[in-house]
Amino acid sequence: MLETFLLNFLILIIPMLIFLLFFENRPHSYHKYIFIVLSTVTMILCISFPIRLEIGFIFDLRYIPFIIVALYGGYKKVYPLYIALNIYRLYIGGDGVLESFLFSTVIFILVPLLNKQFLGLDSKKRIISAPIVSFLTMGLYLMILSMYFETLTKEFWELACYALTTHTSLMLIFIVLIERMINNMENRERFLLSEKLNVVSELSASVSHEIRNPLTVTSGFLQLLLKSKNITQVEKGYIELSLQELNRAEKIVSDYLSFAKPQSENMVHSNLETEVEYTKNLILPYATMHQVDVQYRFSNTLNKRYDRNQIQQCLINLYKNGIESMKGRGGTLSIDVSESKKNILIKIQDTGVGMTKEEISRLGKPYFSTKEEGTGLGMLMVFSTVNKVKGTIDVESKKGKGSSFLITIPT
Repeated sequence: MLETFLLNFLILIIPMLIFLLFFENRPHSYHKYIFIVLSTVTMILCISFPIRLEIGFIFDLRYIPFIIVALYGGYKKVYPLYIALNIYRLYIGGDGVLESFLFSTVIFILVPLLNKQFLGLDSKKRIISAPIVSFLTMGLYLMILSMYFETLTKEFWELACYALTTHTSLMLIFIVLIERMINNMENRERFLLSEKLNVVSELSASVSHEIRNPLTVTSGFLQLLLKSKNITQVEKGYIELSLQELNRAEKIVSDYLSFAKPQSENMVHSNLETEVEYTKNLILPYATMHQVDVQYRFSNTLNKRYDRNQIQQCLINLYKNGIESMKGRGGTLSIDVSESKKNILIKIQDTGVGMTKEEISRLGKPYFSTKEEGTGLGMLMVFSTVNKVKGTIDVESKKGKGSSFLITIPT
């Protein structure tokens, strides 16, 4: 029995090692497919190599990968495992095919219902709740199995003890490993983002001023030339176009300069109410112009030390992006500032065109923008500002339904 148990443990842990060695650095869009394939293979191998007890009973660990995928992935991701489980169980044949199908169907219906609540928990609570779900699942299985016995023998209770202990303890081990992997990936992404922002900040400090001076001089001479009476209308058109492009270049340089501004000059210790109110009032005319209704709520008492100008620019960029995503169609921009567990929460939500998962994953990268004439530096500045106050940004969006930005700032 010990050899089979160790084999099953190896079967369950090898997919994690494979993921870490070969797929961890792949784009996030590939992770879900790799997650499903590796879990399916693991589940089939667990069925193929069941644990045989000396008392005559056998049981396997198929529901450990099944429950993990159901909790983290929901119905869409666990559905392939449900199909594979029942097809393979039918292929093996023997007694219990119908019972296996009925029980797996019950688990397929019930466990993924917990997906959203499970993902909404913090890491520690997920580590606690997953083994509880596994314990209850196996408890339900044993309860159904007990109906086939006229009397519950000592051997049955030994089986129940082995099954419950094994499933619960192994689920705990693997959830801890999975949460650690997720935490490591998130930390690495934050570190890489921080490094990129530092590089952009250093680059902007060294280059932007040198670029801005010749742009200002060139713009001044072109404006003087535009007033000349010795040029034709066609030439005036060329000059106006040149001035427009110079203004656009000036805006890009200004965005770069926002990274280089020192924080010490404008540092305050406050609950953000002044900044949020100011930026909301500033953006109202722009919202009205685009038929956008602004809804505002502030309920934060926590204070944080931050650069006032950079926070204001960060909020303006997010408001402006939200309004422009509703250009030509109108909608609602919701601004909600609250607090939770010593964190300041700023939620900015719109009902605009929304973004794909691929677009969300590229937000904050230099020169990526969902707008035709955008440079992406505005969102880069947002990520940089939030990073400076040791905060995080969570983005949710659906095409055609709008986007939601949740900024979490620890105090």
